[in-house]
Amino acid sequence: MSVRLIGIDIDGTLLDSQWRLSQANACAIAEAASRGIEVALVTGRRFDFALPIARQLDCPLTMIVNNGALIRMPDGTTHVRHLLLRDVAGKVLEAARPWRDNAAVVFDRPLENQVILERIDWDDPIRGGYYARNRSHLAVVTPLESCLTEDPIQVMFTGSLAAMAEAERALRSVEFHDRFSLAVTTYESRNFAMIDVLNPACSKGAALAEWARLRGYAREEVMAIGDNHNDREMLSFAGVPVIMGNAVPELKLQGWHETRSNDDDGVAAAIDTFVFQAAMPCA
Repeated sequence: MSVRLIGIDIDGTLLDSQWRLSQANACAIAEAASRGIEVALVTGRRFDFALPIARQLDCPLTMIVNNGALIRMPDGTTHVRHLLLRDVAGKVLEAARPWRDNAAVVFDRPLENQVILERIDWDDPIRGGYYARNRSHLAVVTPLESCLTEDPIQVMFTGSLAAMAEAERALRSVEFHDRFSLAVTTYESRNFAMIDVLNPACSKGAALAEWARLRGYAREEVMAIGDNHNDREMLSFAGVPVIMGNAVPELKLQGWHETRSNDDDGVAAAIDTFVFQAAMPCA
């Protein structure tokens, strides 16, 4: 069966290591869309943080954001939303108290007060750039639990690889672990990891599968491209799973197709191989 839906991760996949969108990747996506293939950006980013990337692509897009918690169009139309219950969010913050220094609670709000933290270090060498780019969306509340006046999208923890590995083990062992899901992203070269605590129904794979069902696409008609741990579920779901040349080692053990790295237009190469060439009639 030919590909009718392509799900593409953003960071480490669509963007290069300097967070730039290459012309080759943009052109391949636009060409796929012009052939009637639906393209979805499937990312851990918030909608507003992913939107500038979407606006660089000259074609219709679906945006699966917050690791699958929201499915939204670039014009803001929301099709699917799965929030984390606020009482669960409060329990998570308590259970992960040793890793609270850089915790955040993320809400589905129009602009201000989307990302709530207990403190912001604007000079943080790892997080400072994110804080600067998202300044208008941030707010500080102490204690952090007091911000839970409504159900959030997620609770987010960031830190070193070792610290986040400990936090993940702790969260997976709590009695109420069935009331949330975890999406983990690691960057070994930066010694940095993120844990998103989400509604238990949420993952990139669950959202991509839900959207495929709503759109009437068979699993075999879905292609997914990713590079990190939080892409595992969508790659497992897709009939055509493709990992980047720069993917984390664990993904390379799954026997999935591998394309070039994100610094070598790997998305464009994957679309050319598994969409354009696959659609060519045999000689």
